[in-house]
Amino acid sequence: MASIATQANAVVEFIDRAARSDRRTLIGIAGPPGSGKSTLAEAVVQQLNRRAGDSDHAALLPMDGFHLDNELLLQRDLLKRKGAPETFDVGGLYELVVSARTDVGDIHYPLFDRALDRALVDAGLLRSTTSIVVFEGNYLLLDAPIWDGLTELFDATVFLKPSLETLEKRLMKRWLGFGFTPEQAALKVHDNDLKNARLVLEHSGVADLTLGEKL
Repeated sequence: MASIATQANAVVEFIDRAARSDRRTLIGIAGPPGSGKSTLAEAVVQQLNRRAGDSDHAALLPMDGFHLDNELLLQRDLLKRKGAPETFDVGGLYELVVSARTDVGDIHYPLFDRALDRALVDAGLLRSTTSIVVFEGNYLLLDAPIWDGLTELFDATVFLKPSLETLEKRLMKRWLGFGFTPEQAALKVHDNDLKNARLVLEHSGVADLTLGEKL
């Protein structure tokens, strides 16, 4: 897999070509769980801000803030599938992307707290002075109702496409790092994560820039 720095450079150059002068530039970075999109998106935003000499020039807005509450997932018998498309508030996410594109003032948005395993309402702040907004999430290019309306709101899209073998190794390492036993980690990976990964890989629209195992 290409290094994060190499990928980040490629995405920053890509953003430079897609940048708007009349309003905020919105970029969508999508990919399956374990693809490294969060790490890449963070590196891209840091590089953009460092280059501009302004910590608010670019901002990262993760899709994870739109996880539905565990209580609601329990009611819908979806807790075991947490992370699947139906376990997110896609309508709320859509409204946020529209607001980021059209609103001129500050915008509050939810963030996901992994320690608490729930979303925190209005924990994030997109400042009016921010010129570039990088959204990241598994399903930003998903070919499904409501999700598929996001694509036209982004000025450019990026898709990370590692192999399933790479994803399995990374996801196992992730859950083991959270203290799960090998058996528990394997259950999480094969009964949920890889199902979601296959969905993303097989049913996402074509991005403007796709990054695979190699650049």
